[in-house]
Order: sequence, then C-alpha cells, then structure tokens
Amino acid sequence: MPRKILPVISLTAFLLLGSGAGATAAPEVVASIKPVHSLVAGVMEGVGSPHLIVRGGGSPHTFSLRPSDARALADAQMVVWVGPGLETFLEGPLDKLAGSAEVLSLAEAPGVTHLPYREGGAWEGHHHDHAEGDGHDHDHAGDHDHADDHDHADDHDHDHADDHDHAHGDGHDGQHGEDQHVWLDPRNARAMVAAIAAALQKTDPANAERYAANAAEMDARLAALDTELAAVLGPVADRPFVQFHDAFQYLEARYRLNAVGSVTVSPDRRPGAERLSELRQKIRDTGAVCIFTEPQFPPDLVEVVIEGSAVRTGTLDPLGADIPDGPALYGNLMRGNAAALRTCLSPAG
Repeated sequence: MPRKILPVISLTAFLLLGSGAGATAAPEVVASIKPVHSLVAGVMEGVGSPHLIVRGGGSPHTFSLRPSDARALADAQMVVWVGPGLETFLEGPLDKLAGSAEVLSLAEAPGVTHLPYREGGAWEGHHHDHAEGDGHDHDHAGDHDHADDHDHADDHDHDHADDHDHAHGDGHDGQHGEDQHVWLDPRNARAMVAAIAAALQKTDPANAERYAANAAEMDARLAALDTELAAVLGPVADRPFVQFHDAFQYLEARYRLNAVGSVTVSPDRRPGAERLSELRQKIRDTGAVCIFTEPQFPPDLVEVVIEGSAVRTGTLDPLGADIPDGPALYGNLMRGNAAALRTCLSPAG
C-alpha cells in the first residue's frame, strides 16, 4: 500500500512545484492607517495584501506598535504612510526596523494639494492647554517640501487652486501648520493611487502591469466617486455646522461646505462648567445647525455640549473605524461621511 501512495504524492508535489515555477511572490508592504491601507490594497489587488498597522478605531495620534507590527516593519519591502506630520508614532520604528524598506510618504506625493490648519476665531487651535484637559495635543508638524514640478493637474483634474483659491506655492512646510488629513479629498486620493502604483512598480517590477491596470481602474472609480459626492452634498453646502475636531477641511473645501468652527475637547475628560459655557456660546455665535463628533467621542459628551439648544448631532469619521478593511473602504468611508452630512444638515420637515 505505501509503495502505491508514494509515487502519487511525489507526482502531486512535482506538479505543484512546476505550476508555481513562474509565480512571483507578493512584496511585503505595510500601510499605516485604514484609508491608506485601502488605497494600497486596491493597487495590489490580485497580487497580495498589505499589512495594516492602525486597525479598528485606533488613532494615529496615540497608537503604540504591537509585536506583529514590528515584525511586519522589519520584513517590509515597502511602507506607505501619510507622513511624519500625522503618524508620529512611526518615525522611530521606521528608522530602527524598516531601514531597508522603500518608504512612501503620501503627503509628499506629486499632485497632492495641501491646506493650512485653521486656528483662531471660531477654530480651536491644535495645541490646547486647558486646565480641564479638554484639548487634543495633536502635533501634526511635518517637513514637506513640494516643488512646482509635481503637477498632475492634466492627468487627474486636481484644480483646488482654481476652485477654492488655495494656492499651491513653491514649497509647503508642515512645520508651519499644514493639515495632514489630505486623503479626505478624492482628488488627492487619485494622486496618491498614482504614487502608490509607481512605488510598487519600482519595488516589484514583475507585477508592474497589474499595478498599472489596478491603478487605472481605481482612478476611474475615484473620479466617479467625486462626482457622486458632489451631487449628494450640493443641496446642503450652505448649511453651517461645527466639528469637534477640525479634521475634515479637505472634504469641506472640495465640496464647498459651510464649516464654521470646531470645539475640540478631550474624549476622556469632561469639560467643566466654564468650558461648557464657552462651547455653547461658540455654537450660538456660529449659527450652526449641526455639530459633528467622531467615533472616539462618547455620544453623551455631545449631548452635554448642546443641551438646551436646537442643534442636531451627527458623526463624521476620518478613518473608517467600523468599516471592514480592504479596497472598498475608502469609497465607503467617503460615502458614509457624505450621507452623515446630508442627513444632519438637511432642513427639518
């Protein structure tokens, strides 16, 4: 009996080895946050899957690496992140663990348009020092220098400067306060996809054609998504609203939404009576019809802030905390935020 089985096993092994003789192993790729992972996964579809670091409802502002993430970085041939202005927790590990990997900073991708952080007046600063601990100390400073030769306007219709009068000058210095949530404009996402495909083709030339085809398909989907979102948000573009955390400027600028301020408070500490009075006054002063929180903010905290007012509440999510990871996440994230805005901002009745 064994003599009859062994030849079969040997033949099967031979056929399996032969069938994979021309196959190319997928590159080891690491992506920082869920929207970045989604774009990378789309370009890599059919070749392999990137490793995601910040999963679920995790925040890149407060994240700590797991051992599995450290191993993935050590094995990585390519790491994709927004950049040091957002995922500050990755700067040290990239140097120590991923020294030989190709590191792609999407904030520096050709064609990505940048906006400055809004501070002063109705906009809470990004370095708060309230005694009650109600401010996020999110240091988004980076060191980005974008030259004029990065121009994808012809390919991707990136016309922020024409639409919104946001000049894309000779250089951008993140230390001077660039908003790092660049993925929340689909046109920036299109530029990112092009950069991801180019980097993957360099890292893994054997699959270059597949990356190019996937990127072209994604670019078409993102263009259609842009048109879809404009139709959803157009009817409520003039309706004023307030955010808890000023993270959606790119979405607002793209679709000309009427964001009138932010009321940043810490999700883990209740604002005191004086701070609550300040926040309620800000909501009254801005004439906001809706205030948007984020998944990390307890809903009852919002209710405390708006108590006694007619302001409605909604939730916006910059990262896709509850959306399954994968190529479809980016589109689902943007559609979900557009639907939340449309619902909360639409006139009652």
